[in-house]
Amino acid sequence: MQTSKRFKTTFVQKVNLPYLLYQPKDYKQHEKLPLVMFLHGAGERGDDLDLVKIHGIPKLIEAGQEFPFIVVSPQCPKDSWWTRELEPLKLLLDTLLETYKVDKKRVYLTGLSMGGFGTFHLAGLYPKYFAAMAPICGGGHGSFADNLKNIPAWVFHGDADTIVPIQESQRMVSAIKKAGGRVKLTTYKGVGHDSWTQTYNNPKFYEWLLSHRR
Repeated sequence: MQTSKRFKTTFVQKVNLPYLLYQPKDYKQHEKLPLVMFLHGAGERGDDLDLVKIHGIPKLIEAGQEFPFIVVSPQCPKDSWWTRELEPLKLLLDTLLETYKVDKKRVYLTGLSMGGFGTFHLAGLYPKYFAAMAPICGGGHGSFADNLKNIPAWVFHGDADTIVPIQESQRMVSAIKKAGGRVKLTTYKGVGHDSWTQTYNNPKFYEWLLSHRR
């Protein structure tokens, strides 16, 4: 016997993500600015935001480099992974888009290692948010390829990486290309897991990123 039933409940998820926020010095002079979300690696998890400044864009900002865009750098809880925090990241992004002077057509996503996985996954679940993405030494599920095909992507990986094998990026690049997407892969010869330092130090990386609009 088969009968019709209805399940009702209230589901509440507690969100607690510390984050760094960078605003250009001339922020107040602009009507709208691009926003870059940066996702750190597994070693920077916890509740000490100084850890987030160890690598990537936050490190450059801490050293005094200036950027013509807003940067949000959230910190993943100690015992979690970005792939488990996708809804909180989306909620954080929603709040920033409404609170700050963000050009919603110029929102970009990048991350390294665990953050590279987070980049593929977050953009794969919420593709309409991002004008371009740049996953570094990460990976993801090929099932996201159809959602990612309309997001310009530049993927980076060292071919000597023993922490996250380059095949992880290659599989995603192949899947996105097969789905008809615009994606390119830069392979660093002889480079291990740290394929992010030369990426984030490259001015052409930011030129490429900011050239895209949704």
